[in-house]
Amino acid sequence: MSSADAVTREAAWLSDYNPADSLPALHTALGGPFDVVQAYLPRTPAQRRTQLYVLRRQLREERTAHVRRMARHLFELRIIWPASSPTGSSEDPQQALDTAVGLVLERIGGLMLDKTHGGRFLSVAENPPEVTVDYTDPEPGLRDRADLRCTITYWADDTEING
Repeated sequence: MSSADAVTREAAWLSDYNPADSLPALHTALGGPFDVVQAYLPRTPAQRRTQLYVLRRQLREERTAHVRRMARHLFELRIIWPASSPTGSSEDPQQALDTAVGLVLERIGGLMLDKTHGGRFLSVAENPPEVTVDYTDPEPGLRDRADLRCTITYWADDTEING
């Protein structure tokens, strides 16, 4: 594994689904709330689609011993959610976004006693043990019939390497 593919590995975890593990699906093709779940932000995001993009905000290489080092990634999940509703309600899309964020948080939390995201990392959201969700003000998106947005940030520790 290389730190260069960390964003892709995390997007694969978020896209993955196994009904036996009790973690929620995130992609609509598997019964989840997001039409798009992918690594990196495209030049032109889809219109009127529920979208989740995995980005890396920071990469740190920490020396853990004389000849050992570990990459630490600060991931940002950027969520874009249409502000429209078939009923015309402004509350419905806000509640739907909150529900989707809850599912993402479950997925980030991972399996009981396994915080490696299926062996993709040494640990995720454990050092520091926090996940932050920041919502933008919904008023402009609702007024302009555009999108609601939020970001979710958390750290992932990669496997240690010699170097």
